[in-house]
Amino acid sequence: MFDPNKIVAKAQHSGFYRWLLNKSLDRMIPFNRPHGFQVIDIGDYHLKTRLPYRRRNQNHIRGLHACALATVSEFTTGFLLVSRLDSRKYRIIMQRLEMDYHYQGKMDATAVFEISEAWLQEQVYEPLRTQESVVIPCEVKIHDQAGNHLTTGKVFWQIKDWQRVRTKVSA
Repeated sequence: MFDPNKIVAKAQHSGFYRWLLNKSLDRMIPFNRPHGFQVIDIGDYHLKTRLPYRRRNQNHIRGLHACALATVSEFTTGFLLVSRLDSRKYRIIMQRLEMDYHYQGKMDATAVFEISEAWLQEQVYEPLRTQESVVIPCEVKIHDQAGNHLTTGKVFWQIKDWQRVRTKVSA
């Protein structure tokens, strides 16, 4: 059976498994498929995602579209959190997204998000011992190939133990 955690672990060291991961993500998240996002570097506590400079990701003046930049910010932070937290134990849902746009993108761009085990302990595990849910801000920076800082995104994720979720998932 397909085990996403095994694919993610192998993708850290294998180009083939990174390719397989990207193909799988296109199928699992069809909304993102037209953007052509690619996971280009993945580790236990970091993720680097590429946003290609192509027509579908451009605005009316041929710069990277604000919505494509925001979406890759959401994807990069959310995917790393989902890959580190047990999705059978925790529900993760985006609460809010804030973007600061610094420079117009005219080439491929990369989004980078990094955390640590200590960060997870401090921001997620410890607070959830006494609180029903936590909202954690995740800062992601996007740079173009020339090193220009395009955006700084803050994605606020609500994390909650599934046992405390009152609404049920409908089939």
